[in-house]
Amino acid sequence: MPIPQPIIDLYDAFTHGRMNRREFMEKLTVQAGGAAAATGLLASLANNYAQGAIIAEDDARLESGPSPFPGPDGEVKAYSTALKAGADHARSYVIVIHENRGLNAHIKDVARRIALEGFIAIAPDLLSPVGGTPEDEDKARDLIGKLDRGKTVAALVSAVAFAKSRKNSTGKVGAVGFCWGGGMTNQLAVAAPDLNAAVAYYGPQPNAEDAAKIKAPLLLHYAGKDDFVGKGIKAYEDALTAAKVPFEAFVYPDAQHAFNNDTNAARYDKAAADLAWGRTVGFLKAKLTG
Repeated sequence: MPIPQPIIDLYDAFTHGRMNRREFMEKLTVQAGGAAAATGLLASLANNYAQGAIIAEDDARLESGPSPFPGPDGEVKAYSTALKAGADHARSYVIVIHENRGLNAHIKDVARRIALEGFIAIAPDLLSPVGGTPEDEDKARDLIGKLDRGKTVAALVSAVAFAKSRKNSTGKVGAVGFCWGGGMTNQLAVAAPDLNAAVAYYGPQPNAEDAAKIKAPLLLHYAGKDDFVGKGIKAYEDALTAAKVPFEAFVYPDAQHAFNNDTNAARYDKAAADLAWGRTVGFLKAKLTG
């Protein structure tokens, strides 16, 4: 049975820091009709990383592992993955920017999917300044809420410079981010004029006046049932149009925020995710390998 929209909206408010866990559980208990029902719903709302795994961590086609790089305030931990075949040929890099749960199994899996398309994928752990992503995703959310945004964006700018400088790089670098990472992708596009392409999945928009700083072509994916992020779409598109920034934007009408996250049964939308993914891969290939 589908989870009612008010409960999904409540969960989104909690996962994006607009209420604490105690307040969330109190409201969920009321919505669900009791503590036992709320506990059952919570299990359905939570991510199941094993369920969503698409590309095995030890996939024989890929070379994967840690790939730290220098950031503005010290080393940034990262995960990198690429096809073994043709490793002696230069390839374009794609920076994969995680949600507000940090660099977890799902984002590493997404990086491997991108690697299978012929890119070198590098997924920074933007919680590196506090020791890296913890196992407890509630702690990860709390820590991400305390990050200095300017320093976080600077770490991503360093990732672009790192990718462009590698001997196995074509010099073209793209970025794709999800949720909080979608917002960081937008911010990276503002801060890195040498970024060659950016894909933001349901990411909060930057200030409209910053749109003129963007040089990279953008692909923007939005969920129709995501009022929080959706309220900023028009102003962002108007600013991009005025600044003559090339962009494409798609709204998936029946999809929830985080519709691409196949570890979350309550919000994952396979039809929307597959359509958006096909557009994402096509866009990245057109901008980074042409």
